[in-house]
Amino acid sequence: MAESPASRAATPGRRRLRTRIIVSFALLGFGLTALFAVAMLHLRNRLENQLIEKTLQREVASLVHQVETQPDKQPYFLMFDARTFSDDNAFKINPLYRDLKPGMHEVRERDATGVMQVYKVAVRRGMSQQGKPFNSLVRYNVTDAAATSDLLTRWLLGAVLAFSVFALLLGWWSASKVMAPVSDLAQRLRRSGNSAEPEALAASFPDDEVGELAKALDDYAERLTEVVQRDREFNADVSHELRTPLAVIRGAVELLLTRPELDERTRTRLARIQRAEQQCTDLISALLLLSRNERAVGQCNVAKVAQQQ
Repeated sequence: MAESPASRAATPGRRRLRTRIIVSFALLGFGLTALFAVAMLHLRNRLENQLIEKTLQREVASLVHQVETQPDKQPYFLMFDARTFSDDNAFKINPLYRDLKPGMHEVRERDATGVMQVYKVAVRRGMSQQGKPFNSLVRYNVTDAAATSDLLTRWLLGAVLAFSVFALLLGWWSASKVMAPVSDLAQRLRRSGNSAEPEALAASFPDDEVGELAKALDDYAERLTEVVQRDREFNADVSHELRTPLAVIRGAVELLLTRPELDERTRTRLARIQRAEQQCTDLISALLLLSRNERAVGQCNVAKVAQQQ
């Protein structure tokens, strides 16, 4: 069974073209801004980590070299919060840093005011001239960098939201501009379908895709009108050509039945001819009604119809 346009339009899961355009623009805007935000965060974190780790590695390497070559001099360094301790005096070091393995670490520690601070810590193992191992660490406060990263994240999320809303509005505006000619064409076609004479559609639209569609609809309406006109002319000719001889037969039978000298057998045969003529007339009328897609108005006696068959 064919699916009607109304049922197709009401089928869940189907979207109008206007909605698809708006959703496409919104998804495009969200996807591009989200990809941009992720790329920016990744690039910023990567560059920041590379810079901090490279600086800390350089400072801790310099500190180890100073202790190994000049143990009697006070070490100098460019970074604050540097420590060098051996296994004997490791108890003097904060437990957060005492057991750190050589390499890069991230340590969170509260300062004197109770504010959480984030540090990048570089640890390296060295050997003194007396043959005693020692540990050197350089600590760098990255709390501000972490706060900056959080602020950047919030700004990027805001940018993603703003660009998504902008893309949604742009999609809505674009869909309205794109779908306006299509909606106009649908309204004109609907008005044309309710009138006896179809309206020319192509003259109201520019020479674009919608104009091409309007031209195709005009051509189709013209061909359909020609077909309907030929059908009407054919039905009129058929009605005339078939009903004329039946009318002649009906008139001749009625005239013969008025003669009093006819015997009963002849009258029976004439009555049979009259019923056959009436059945043919009814059958032709029904076929013409069906061919015109018309519906007869009135009442029908089903028992009488059954008796005539």
